Order: sequence, then C-alpha cells, then structure tokens
Amino acid sequence: MNLLRGLLSRKASKSLSTSTPPTQDRPMPDAPHFVVGDVHGSLSLLEQMLEQIDQVIGALDMRDPRLVFVGDYIDRGPSSAAVLRRLQELTQEFPDNVSCLLGNHEQMMVDFVDAPSARYKRWFSNGAAQTLRSFGLELPEEPEWQDAAITIGPELRAALGDDLWTWLRARPTSIRSGNLMVAHAGADPGRALEDQSTRVLLWGHPEFLTRARSDGTWVAHGHTVVEYPSMGDGRISVDTGAYETGLLSTAVILPDGRVDFLQTLPT
Repeated sequence: MNLLRGLLSRKASKSLSTSTPPTQDRPMPDAPHFVVGDVHGSLSLLEQMLEQIDQVIGALDMRDPRLVFVGDYIDRGPSSAAVLRRLQELTQEFPDNVSCLLGNHEQMMVDFVDAPSARYKRWFSNGAAQTLRSFGLELPEEPEWQDAAITIGPELRAALGDDLWTWLRARPTSIRSGNLMVAHAGADPGRALEDQSTRVLLWGHPEFLTRARSDGTWVAHGHTVVEYPSMGDGRISVDTGAYETGLLSTAVILPDGRVDFLQTLPT
C-alpha cells in the first residue's frame, strides 16, 4: 500500500470532530500534526492507524499535514523489524511530511549494538527478546545473557543492514512547530523547550506529569501509558499501551488550536 494517499489530496468520506473550540491557550503548530503513540512492534495496529489518518487527511482536504511518531517502535510486540522497515519506508517516501523520533527502547538497542558486553542488561530486561526474534535471533535464558550478548550484538547489526541501521541512528529526539514540541517521554517543565537534555526527552522528568508549563508551550509525548489519550496543562499524552491493549492512539493537532484523537478498534 502506498501511504499516504491523502498526502496527495485524496478525498475521503470521514471527517474529524471539531468539538474542541480554538483558543489562544492551545497548541497551535504551523501545520496539521498527527502525533502517533508508541507502536511497540504492533504492525497491524500501525497499518490500521495509517488508514485512519489517511481518511482524515482526505476528508478535511489537508494541505501539507505532518505525521510524527513518538518513538518506541520496537520491543514487546511481535513485529519490531517490520515496523522499523515500514516507518523507514514512510520517511523516505515523504521526507517532508513524516518524522520518526527516537524512543528510549530504540536508544537501548543502539547502545547494545554499540557495546554488547557492557550494555546488554537493560535492553534484554525490557522486551529485547521479541525484537530479536523478529530479526531471526533468539535470546537465551537470563543466566546466559552475558555470554550471548557478545555474539548477538554483531548478529543483530548484520540483520539490521546498513540502511536501516543508519536510519535508526539518525532519528531526532524532538521536533517543534509553533508552540508545540513532540518528544518521546516529555520535557522538564522548569526549562525552556530549547534547553532540554537528551536523557529527559527519552526517559522523562519526575515533574513532567504533575507540573504544568508556564510558558504557553505544549509537549506531545508517549512513553507513559495512559488509559485514554488526553490533553491538559501543556501536555498531550498518546501512549495507550498498544502492544497490550490493542489500542494505538494518535493526537490530531490543527493550527487553529483544535485537538482530537484517533484510536484503533479493540481486537
């Protein structure tokens, strides 16, 4: 399937709700943004969401929409390799319209491949088995991890191939548009958006979910699983635990301040 047909102005039959009225105290990106939550190896949910996004783009006759994936494409779900390749394909086909951010799970995998014997434990403990299996590799039982890491690291690097490995390492940690930032895990609410550390963007900040920003900016993020996608206090949360719940969520953020959410159907 050549996604996104809607980027080529295809009309569709389904429109986005306009129930949220615009005000100045709202996220106002420079272009329509679709911010997609943590996929975690769930290829079928990703394809369902792309279809929904395509319908909305066509129904609203959007010009120059932007798709932003918040990271954590791998681990836990069964199809990490296919998800990475699908997203790489989208960024190459639509380089000006599709952005894929780095998540902490991708960072753990990159760290492991760079230094297998030193950086294996964190990733192996957080869903690596499913990702390795999607690349045709097997993770042994925990007592064998240290010895196995030395072999698995080069094997995974070979399975990724040069193109996918280069693409993965080039993922940005955030993007900004208007008064909106998108980052995997959020931001430090006490610092300006341009003054955020990579660690906070990937792993979060202890005050992010409890302290509202005071500068009129908004941060859309994944990383922390919520029951329902939501917005408030300068935050837009879109990680609904897709690999476990079957619900992949997307925030639709329009330049006039309207925000709505898309979600895959439960299986």
